[in-house]
Amino acid sequence: MRIFKLNEVYNVVCNFESTRSGFRHIAVLHKNGYELAKAKCTYQNRSWEAYEFESVLQKIIGDNFEGQEKISFLNAIKWENRGNW
Repeated sequence: MRIFKLNEVYNVVCNFESTRSGFRHIAVLHKNGYELAKAKCTYQNRSWEAYEFESVLQKIIGDNFEGQEKISFLNAIKWENRGNW
């Protein structure tokens, strides 16, 4: 499990699960500790992401935010993962 803090109000909790044919990444968006949304990405072999949970984070942020807020949250995640590339 990994927690990505977007700002003082929002965070995303990411986890992975095994499946019969591979694995999946699951992201849960929280606002002030309350669950707002879920997203998942399923993989058969392995993911080709720049950092762990990249696709599912982009999906949950893209589906739930717009404009400058969306851009700043995506940049915050990239900044947090800059050493993992």
